[in-house]
Amino acid sequence: GFFLAAHDFLTDPENHALDKEQKAFLKHQTFFGNEIVAGTRRLCLMNMFLHGIGEMTGDTLISPADALISPPAETFDYVLANPPFGKKSSMSFTNAEGEQETDELTYNRQDFWATTSNKQLNFVQHIRTMLKTTGRAAVVVPDNVLFEGGAGETIRRKLLQTTDLHTILRLPTGIFYAQGVKANVIFFDNRAASPEAQTARVWYYDYRTNVHHTLKQKPLTYAHLEDFVICYNPDNRHERSPTWSEENPDGRWRAFDREDLLARDKASLDLFWLRDASMTDLANLPEPEVLAEEIMENLRSALASFEAVSEA
Repeated sequence: GFFLAAHDFLTDPENHALDKEQKAFLKHQTFFGNEIVAGTRRLCLMNMFLHGIGEMTGDTLISPADALISPPAETFDYVLANPPFGKKSSMSFTNAEGEQETDELTYNRQDFWATTSNKQLNFVQHIRTMLKTTGRAAVVVPDNVLFEGGAGETIRRKLLQTTDLHTILRLPTGIFYAQGVKANVIFFDNRAASPEAQTARVWYYDYRTNVHHTLKQKPLTYAHLEDFVICYNPDNRHERSPTWSEENPDGRWRAFDREDLLARDKASLDLFWLRDASMTDLANLPEPEVLAEEIMENLRSALASFEAVSEA
């Protein structure tokens, strides 16, 4: 989906006028990825081919290898990723009795900042290694990447030090992951090695507090994120203006300085500032079916948290 959305944007005449050489480059040398599930990989390759990306024969653009096992063979300008959901990495094997078992899998890579079995934290580290020194990334991550201690704290501090972690988009539940799991998109630009910290401040857009979406009655559309795109200011993200202020406490867009974030417990990036309207305005509650779905999502989220604690 990320590939096709990027392809459609690049081929839209309103955005770019591509010549013959650029179109050939776009088809054969622009998109690369990994997918270890064979059936999903075949669907991905077929879908890309039907949209004019790659060929049916020859070198494949989607590798079946486990991307986390070793450092990337090449680096890239952009990485867009929605890594697999699941707190722990594991592998299956057949024991001496011939029974199938699973065991915790930890990737011990010299180019990683921390060793952990947390898949999301490993993917964040891996994606950083995939970037050229001028590369940019947008990665979907669950909330635990923003607040988990231990390896999580180490990785967040390293991101703030060595990359420009400039934006975090906070999304409602059930958008990317299973219902009840809260997701975010973190945006960071890689930088050449330097003793100076590369992140000055992190801009947050809170599209979770007081936001209610359902898959059937109120699905998320591009129109819902138009305000975020305006605030993000892709033409020049160094010229941004917050919508939050003491005079406008309901603004969803604001920045936090790196020093303030590092001073938080475990360098947590799990931040909110908007008031939950459902706790203060009982006369304007969502419709009953929306409330019921939110309750179920919260219960699923609580269950996922309990499972994470039991696995720790």
